Amino acid sequence: MVLIGRQGRKRVVLAADPAARAHRLRPGMAATQARALVADLVVHPFDPAGDAAALDQLALWALRRYAPIVAADPPDGLVLDVTGAGHRYGSDEGLLEDLIAQTAAVGLGAHAALADTWGAAHALARNLAEPTIVVARGGPAICRLPLRALRLPADMVDGLGRLGIDVIGELEAKPRAPLALRFGPELIRRLDQAYGRVQEPITPIDAPELIQVRRVFAEPIGAPETLARYTLKLVEALSEALEAQGLGASRLDLRFERIDNRTEAIRVGLARPVRDVARLTRRVKR
Repeated sequence: MVLIGRQGRKRVVLAADPAARAHRLRPGMAATQARALVADLVVHPFDPAGDAAALDQLALWALRRYAPIVAADPPDGLVLDVTGAGHRYGSDEGLLEDLIAQTAAVGLGAHAALADTWGAAHALARNLAEPTIVVARGGPAICRLPLRALRLPADMVDGLGRLGIDVIGELEAKPRAPLALRFGPELIRRLDQAYGRVQEPITPIDAPELIQVRRVFAEPIGAPETLARYTLKLVEALSEALEAQGLGASRLDLRFERIDNRTEAIRVGLARPVRDVARLTRRVKR
């Protein structure tokens, strides 16, 4: 199966599944050439809007199943903050293996990587042959990957290639100021995001069925006892909201939005739907 779309005036292959690639079909190939190589080729039109909607649905599925912080990573990926989530699957590797198995069960081929930065995980998942990979530090793991793994524009990658810079480690070793002057701030920003020198916050999605309560503070708070006090107030407000709708909670996601734009979260699972404030409070305190 291939997806066909337009590049200028030409109709070309934009994506090919493994079976099509086995017949030497590749993105960028003319549609007429692809049909000539495979007589019974299954062809679908490229549908960016449909793909984006499907990716959003996949993100919602991942939010419900795996972690409280999930976002789409267009055009073909998801980003999840799985801090503390691996224990439900035995390990971080177990979580990734479950994700790959679940997507394969519905006919989706996927690769997954877990690293200390979004940029490193993005690069590893899209540029290594292994279906899953877990690394403690992304920097050393990505140094031999091609520059496109940094999510750089194609013309920037080409320009760096003309300077003899082809992989991330070579870029990391070069003086930064001349490169920033020649290629602009995006180059250094993407490099620093991958290595963790610059934060890349995830803006998490929300499931439409969620019942939410929140508290916004005029000034930052950080004392543990203050956080605990307001968390319990939110639990009380949530219990009232559930009671008003005759519903119970089977999962609680507690999210903290930090002043550096990062979001941290805790997920609390419940054996059965609950709305009683005392039971919710006991579970959150654990």
